[in-house]
Amino acid sequence: MSKYVRRSAEKGSAAGSGPLSVLASQIEAVLFLAADPVPETDLKNVFGTTTKDLTAALEELKEHLASGHGLVLSSAAGGWVLETNPHFSEVLSLFREASQKDRIRLSRAAVETLSVIAWNQPVTRGEVEELRGVRSERVLETLLSHGLIRISGRKKTSGSPLLYRTTERFLDVFGVEAIADLPHLEELEALGSEPAEDAAGPDDSEDGDDAT
Repeated sequence: MSKYVRRSAEKGSAAGSGPLSVLASQIEAVLFLAADPVPETDLKNVFGTTTKDLTAALEELKEHLASGHGLVLSSAAGGWVLETNPHFSEVLSLFREASQKDRIRLSRAAVETLSVIAWNQPVTRGEVEELRGVRSERVLETLLSHGLIRISGRKKTSGSPLLYRTTERFLDVFGVEAIADLPHLEELEALGSEPAEDAAGPDDSEDGDDAT
């Protein structure tokens, strides 16, 4: 645990907070699910409550969350919204950075190359290019850099070309237990384009791939 996370946790635990009333808890749940600020009129209609009771419940929820929770209650755009506690901005930034780092954006050319390797491994670059009909050196470098494929030796043939195999990370990214469980090419392409859109990188285009 980082110093910041530990400090934030200590701050939260020291404040303490009691259980919420039913209305305040229900408001908390609604605001947690809401994508936009929720006006008080909408809350009154949902819960069939008076302005006085709603105001009291909102104040109760606000004080409760202010006692060291990860969310805070704020007013915005004429309504109420739950936001992350600004005291946790540093650790949230670290989380976002880590999440972005783990995201893999694959071009169609990369997914196609990966599919060829997965279904034909171990396979040489020449064999990949023969199946794809285009140069694939830079795409292979991209897949190696993402840890999706690895060099598994050399083929005992003229020139002793390198052999490529998929990795455990490949299985993890595509959510399969073993190579035998691989989805069809169309399904693999769909998985490879998530969560981002296909992003043809410069590595692919330099190889003359049909990445777009």
